[in-house]
Amino acid sequence: MSQHYYSQQPEARHDRRTIDTVLRGKSLRFTSDAGVFSKGDIDHGSRVLIEAMEIPDGSTVLDVGCGYGPMGISAAVLAPKGHVTMIDINARAVQLARENAQNNGIRNVTVMESDVLAAVKGQKFDVILTNPPIRAGKAVVHQIFEQAYEHLNEGGTLWIVIQKKQGAPSAVAKLESMFPVVEEVGKDKGYRIIRAQKTVD
Repeated sequence: MSQHYYSQQPEARHDRRTIDTVLRGKSLRFTSDAGVFSKGDIDHGSRVLIEAMEIPDGSTVLDVGCGYGPMGISAAVLAPKGHVTMIDINARAVQLARENAQNNGIRNVTVMESDVLAAVKGQKFDVILTNPPIRAGKAVVHQIFEQAYEHLNEGGTLWIVIQKKQGAPSAVAKLESMFPVVEEVGKDKGYRIIRAQKTVD
């Protein structure tokens, strides 16, 4: 069976590397490794979402498929009085995200291993972020959307980045079947930022 970044226990030989970057005006250092998503640098889609996302201070935030942590850690920086829960099925990514939060001095996060949203059953959030694992297939991506809806507070928002060529139109159609408000709020190099709100303001 081929190994993917959404494997629970990656078997790829370790190849740890350091990424120094600036996200939302803050200098951050990340450690990545083989067997996790976008090990060489923070992927462009995640960067576009990080620059677009609106995280009111005090928010409870969920980062679904957090990888080694750039989106969730950026959210924690934007909402120092809030709390960010970061989940990923990939045990190696979860350990890296914990390390990266600690090494960047980020304390308002919890990082957990989770198959889709199973680890946060019964919890509700103000904001959910995801750069969904397209290679896992449409069924998994749509499952993330469905479970995100159930885990959002009333008035909460779901922020997604997805490439047009990798199924943005069908993703939007799925979201529109569930959420009263679905908007494209940004795009860059084929990536679309979609914001879905559970209820209308």
